[in-house]
Amino acid sequence: MIYIGAEEIVSPLGQNTEENFRAISENRSGISLVALAGFGNESVHLSKINFVSEQNKFEFLLIDTLSKTISSIDSCIVSSKKTIVVISSTKGDLDRNISNPFEESIAALVKQFHLVHEPVVVSNACISGVLAINAANNFIKAGLYDHAIVLGCDLISDFVLYGFQSLFAVSQAPCTPFDANRSGVTLGEGCAAVVLSNTKEIFENTPLQFLSGTSANDANHISGPSRTGEGLYRSVKKTLEQNHLAAEEIDFISAHGTATVFNDEMESIAFDRMKMNAIPLNSLKGYFGHTLGAAGVVETAVSMQMMRSNILIKSMGYSESGTSKPLNVITENTFSELNTLLKTASGFGGCNASLVIRKL
Repeated sequence: MIYIGAEEIVSPLGQNTEENFRAISENRSGISLVALAGFGNESVHLSKINFVSEQNKFEFLLIDTLSKTISSIDSCIVSSKKTIVVISSTKGDLDRNISNPFEESIAALVKQFHLVHEPVVVSNACISGVLAINAANNFIKAGLYDHAIVLGCDLISDFVLYGFQSLFAVSQAPCTPFDANRSGVTLGEGCAAVVLSNTKEIFENTPLQFLSGTSANDANHISGPSRTGEGLYRSVKKTLEQNHLAAEEIDFISAHGTATVFNDEMESIAFDRMKMNAIPLNSLKGYFGHTLGAAGVVETAVSMQMMRSNILIKSMGYSESGTSKPLNVITENTFSELNTLLKTASGFGGCNASLVIRKL
């Protein structure tokens, strides 16, 4: 059995998991209007971490989040030869080192925490976080390591923001996933961590069970999602089959939900094909913005907190269905027994990933 726990979150909503979960439980968003941030010096809605200096911010967040995570597990684990650190990010510290945006941060982590192995970087568009967690699970199942610490981190650089603006994909208002009036993404910054292990006893608090996850690529387009939801459909189908689960055994779905017209429509079609329309579903982008390569880890950590508290958090910004296939989007915080989670992610280039977590 593979266990997952010790979830940690740093975002504009708070400096630890407790602060972040309290904020979203109160339906507070980290998104605000940032003056002169856009390509033409226009003001843009973003979810930025302002309590950390911009200098070496990526490195600081990785070290800070890993330090907090270690306090929730056996401290000997981090420097063990049976432990691997996996980092998920789309761009890393691009402003610091454009040719190798992970070099300095990885060196700092190795030195600070006496890591035996150099961290593995997973950078595959916006599925990076879910893919990194799946990779960590596969490392342990293959017997390569006993423990894996997954860190997801991404920042808003000019390169990233201007790139999304060039695609006309940035919303003029805070994003509204799955809503009829959605008009694009709101970018966000965040850093989060989860720990996977084949040993339950390393966790300070009771962990959850990590079942497994898969990925699939439909190669639809460099930036546009499949019109049939093919890649997401294949990944979710494969994940459920691998875990011998029926769709009705899933208690809620933490969807990708970027609030672009085409992404949310694609997800609705994929879930409809899987007969999962009635399962409670949310997107957390309205709280954190789209944290890109960190999103899968941030949103998995939040979903684990939802499971621990047995509360369905409403999908911020949603009021009217905007997809061709109906979805059971959560509109109000609701207490419910939550035993099994499906987390999904989709990204540029046709990539899709999913995973399942269950209470012990």
